[in-house]
Amino acid sequence: MAKAKASELDWNKLGFGYRDLPYSWQEEYYDGEWLGGGLTSESNLVLNEAAQVLHYGQEVFEGLKAYRTKDGKVQLFRPEENAKRLNDSADRLMMPHYPVDKFLAAVKAVVKANEDFVPPYGTGGTLYLRPYMIGTQPLVGVTPSEHFVFRVYATPVGAYVKGLTPMPYVLSKYDRAAPAGTGRAKTSGNYAASLLPEMEAKKAGYADALYLDPKEHKYVDEFSGANFFGVTKDGQFVTPKSDSILPSITKRSLLQVAEDLGLNPVEKRLTLADLDDLAEAGAMGTAAVISPVGSLTDWDGKKHVFYSETEVGPVTTKLYNALFAVQVGDAEDKHGWVVPVD
Repeated sequence: MAKAKASELDWNKLGFGYRDLPYSWQEEYYDGEWLGGGLTSESNLVLNEAAQVLHYGQEVFEGLKAYRTKDGKVQLFRPEENAKRLNDSADRLMMPHYPVDKFLAAVKAVVKANEDFVPPYGTGGTLYLRPYMIGTQPLVGVTPSEHFVFRVYATPVGAYVKGLTPMPYVLSKYDRAAPAGTGRAKTSGNYAASLLPEMEAKKAGYADALYLDPKEHKYVDEFSGANFFGVTKDGQFVTPKSDSILPSITKRSLLQVAEDLGLNPVEKRLTLADLDDLAEAGAMGTAAVISPVGSLTDWDGKKHVFYSETEVGPVTTKLYNALFAVQVGDAEDKHGWVVPVD
């Protein structure tokens, strides 16, 4: 694959896909220590056919973005939280921590090296960053790897969803994660498990599937790649509390934004019956920030319509505008979330 050229990109029509940029970051782990990393122009990995990750799935990853501000500067949004979450996931997958300071240095180095690919302010585009760690030791038996590779690649992307457009969703009959399983870890296996239900949902005309808790199938968990939130009819921001969903950084940020807006935010267990009390609903995550949920169709065909199937609710709009303004530097960063890329 030929390396991408910034001069050949249409910043307003980027889509959400991979482009091979000039530089990535790589560091290897052997004999209980990280050996020192650096930038590399090689975007392909060479793995032994028995590499642990290929057969037993020892892998964790993150997703974050670099934003171009109105004055042309570049900034990251809460990257230290991505570093901490990567290490939390690594604990569950029996992998070494990648130090937070090294994580931040690696991400910044990749952004600086590919700065020409950070989309201009106002285009809706961002530079998406994917840090990940994989087990690379050749193994036949089911056992943890002792060798690992940490990498960060970048790719310019447009808006994951064009504008705040309400979409229809459907309740999934599948489980995303097992009770006491790896649901809270950001690992590839959880996403592999969501591929079939997500594709079935899309073939049926829905944007995505919403999962219930894997133990009782009674409480709302999350979507295939995003957390769920709702706004009650009396104006409270609510989001599911569960041990089997990914601890979203966007969710944590929106909980704070909701508090700033006086929405009395709360995390609690939400039943399907509770959905009838919601005036608005949405999916929240790094890729889309917020995707409004226009409707949710139940197993028996019952459709929960929230604010509107065609128009975005006023509270959802306020939440999106408030968070995105901080991310692109248009609003004051009251909580110390923004990290400049010097």
